[in-house]
Amino acid sequence: MEATLQALPIQFQFDRTRQAAPQVFEHMRDLIISMALPPGTVLSRPDLATQYGISQTPVRDALIRLAEEGLVDVFPQHATRVSRIDVALARQAHFLRRSVELEIVRTLAGHPDPVLVERLRATVARQQRMLDLDDLAEFSVNDQAFHRQLYEAAAVPDLFALVRRQSGHLDRLRRLHLPIPGKANAVLRDHNAIIDAIAAGDPARAEASLRTHLSGTLANVEDIRTRHGDYLR
Repeated sequence: MEATLQALPIQFQFDRTRQAAPQVFEHMRDLIISMALPPGTVLSRPDLATQYGISQTPVRDALIRLAEEGLVDVFPQHATRVSRIDVALARQAHFLRRSVELEIVRTLAGHPDPVLVERLRATVARQQRMLDLDDLAEFSVNDQAFHRQLYEAAAVPDLFALVRRQSGHLDRLRRLHLPIPGKANAVLRDHNAIIDAIAAGDPARAEASLRTHLSGTLANVEDIRTRHGDYLR
């Protein structure tokens, strides 16, 4: 059944010190990545403008940016829909992310920082609390935070933004994988293994732990396809 915005009311408070279009883009991107706006959802520019309480111009600009990331398909004079997940693009994003993060954890494990280790453990503790509450949305937020901390600690925060822009299809695939029994606990186990390797100053073990962590979703893509075939292409 085709999803519509009428079934997904938008609740959003603008920061009046910033332009509207980037905020709409960021908010809609979050809704798409979290699967609150699943593949196939029709995005009407007039309806979005009404729900956000703004003109159609910033909505149009936001949709253009979403299209550039491949998260929406625009059919001129017809409709704009949230795109289906492209597994080939997800694999490319995985290759990029793995390449960057292997170097990051090797660097961090080469010079262990107890303060970083403590911050990472605190983030994993928050993830555990969210899992205990069955709040997978906040679990995912803290998952992103864990990886962002790694990039920041390695002094390459701009690379986090670059990888994130390329990872929309992969991140949606991961979000579909997360509720499958055992996946969230595996994420916690992997995060703890990465932290332990960094704390021990063991670059090889840090790399091996990261490889294990990042391999799970694509290794299970056929299971995900069986469960959510309409969402993948």
